[in-house]
Amino acid sequence: MDILIVDGYNIIGAWPNLNKLKITDLSAARDLLVEKMAEYQAYSGYRVLIVFDAYYVRGTEKKYNNYKVEVIFTRENETADERIEKLAKELSNRKTQIHVATSDFTEQWAIFGQGALRKSARELFIEMDGIERNIGKKVKKIKEKKPVAKIPLTKEMEEIFEKWRRGEK
Repeated sequence: MDILIVDGYNIIGAWPNLNKLKITDLSAARDLLVEKMAEYQAYSGYRVLIVFDAYYVRGTEKKYNNYKVEVIFTRENETADERIEKLAKELSNRKTQIHVATSDFTEQWAIFGQGALRKSARELFIEMDGIERNIGKKVKKIKEKKPVAKIPLTKEMEEIFEKWRRGEK
């Protein structure tokens, strides 16, 4: 099993679209990152955990699942780096390969020393871009293979049938 642990705010700060969004709406930037990582998880088969510092969201430690992605807010006075290192140790075993996505050079070396593989924010961005393009191609192929009606209908008739289907008059 492969697990990807994402340093949430580090990735938000490094990806141009998320960095721009965080200036006006940090919560929306977090949500968009979670959505993108859900696509990544679905496409790659990796288990994805995103760790956010409590520095930006005060309060007690929180964990929740969103789109089957595990989202963790650290405890107050605990950094995302510390939590990521703990998770890398806890989750590591013979059958599991840990990958950590961060551009924090110090963090990369700390987790690399624990046997985890590192992935820079740029590498993850490029990989995610490729995944989104591949998903787009698959959706396009599915739409092209969509069976055509066996009886050719005019646009007017299609609209009438659609209204009937929806229960409209």
